[in-house]
Amino acid sequence: MSKHQISKCTWALSSPLEEHYHDVEWGVPVHDDRLLFEFLILEGAQAGLSWSTILKKREGYRRAFDNFDTERVARYDDEKIKALLLNPEIIRNRLKVNSAVTNAQAFLKIQEEFGSFDSYIWCFVDGKPKQNAWAKVADFPASTAESDLMSKELKKRGFKFVGSTICYAFMQATGMVNDHTVDCFRHAEIKKAAEN
Repeated sequence: MSKHQISKCTWALSSPLEEHYHDVEWGVPVHDDRLLFEFLILEGAQAGLSWSTILKKREGYRRAFDNFDTERVARYDDEKIKALLLNPEIIRNRLKVNSAVTNAQAFLKIQEEFGSFDSYIWCFVDGKPKQNAWAKVADFPASTAESDLMSKELKKRGFKFVGSTICYAFMQATGMVNDHTVDCFRHAEIKKAAEN
């Protein structure tokens, strides 16, 4: 079967970069704290922009933010923030850059309290991916009761750029929900992996 005969979520067909991300990463459950932090920062950076813009800058973000090393990011000072705001490899928005530092500090507190960010964040879906069955991308909700609660709780803990819509996009990216459309080849693969 050729690549073009395989059915995929329509959003994935916008560019080779998005297609690769869709085929390999999107919706796969993430339990690694470094990667969870990366997605949290990237989803926040996306606010008001397209995901393809962020994907194009992802490697730049990794370089700029010490490969999303939470302890390092939590210690960034004004000088470092000034340098980041001059870096064309990332979104140069002061609020978003500042939020990465604030979020790293809040992230570390959660790790201290719960042992890992993973064990905290996955509680919002009772520790297992929610299997959705959308017919088309237009059916995706912008937010859910779970993302509302996650947003509320993260804000209470001092996180920024964690509105419910951002939280839902984070849940989709990190496989807390399987939002591949039912006709997409990844829907069944991810569902099967979750059952095993």
